[in-house]
Amino acid sequence: MLKNWNDLPEYMRVPEVKPYYDSLKKKGFQRGCKRVFDVFTAIILLVLLALPMIIIAILIKCDSKGPVFYRQERITRYGKHYRIHKFRTMVNNADKIGSAVTVGNDSRITKIGSKLRGCRLDELPQVLDILSGNMSFVGTRPEAVKYVEKYQPEYYATLLMPAGITSEASIRYKDEDKLLNEADDVDKVYLERVLPDKMKWNLKSISGFSFGGDIMTMFRTVAAVAGKDYQ
Repeated sequence: MLKNWNDLPEYMRVPEVKPYYDSLKKKGFQRGCKRVFDVFTAIILLVLLALPMIIIAILIKCDSKGPVFYRQERITRYGKHYRIHKFRTMVNNADKIGSAVTVGNDSRITKIGSKLRGCRLDELPQVLDILSGNMSFVGTRPEAVKYVEKYQPEYYATLLMPAGITSEASIRYKDEDKLLNEADDVDKVYLERVLPDKMKWNLKSISGFSFGGDIMTMFRTVAAVAGKDYQ
């Protein structure tokens, strides 16, 4: 369900967000289809991927010290804070010894982690976040709190929908870590150059949301992981 406009957090009730809200309000059936698909598919994947995920968890524990999961605090629908489920691909407490975004040659990435990230297998545990309602298969990638705090007013429109495992923006920026590799100040470059461009895609997806469009994004994600380049 989409909250009533007056029930949204105050910082979201701005003129820049209203057109996106009005557009989504008219698409209740498609939003319902999206949630049913998310739950049904997540349950099937959880059953099918249980054994592979157990094997991955064992490999992570054998490769480096620390927990199996990376549980950084992120922001999802209506500004809700939650702790994301991802397989840990970096050394323990990596977010305390570097930026919240990762660069291509990041020394914090473990041996197993580099392989998991290359195939996006580190994202598999997020089926748990989908079942809890904090995420969807398709939606704006959940940002760290410190980046959301610097959002421009229009960016808050992305918080009208649950965060997603994949999106059109993440397809175009699948090699984001490599793009940030040469940056002297990773956070500054991300906020001033990368995030605004990603938000153009995110906002376009919100304004043109459709259940069918989500399915096509999932197919494009598979193709992108397999090596297809989208511009």
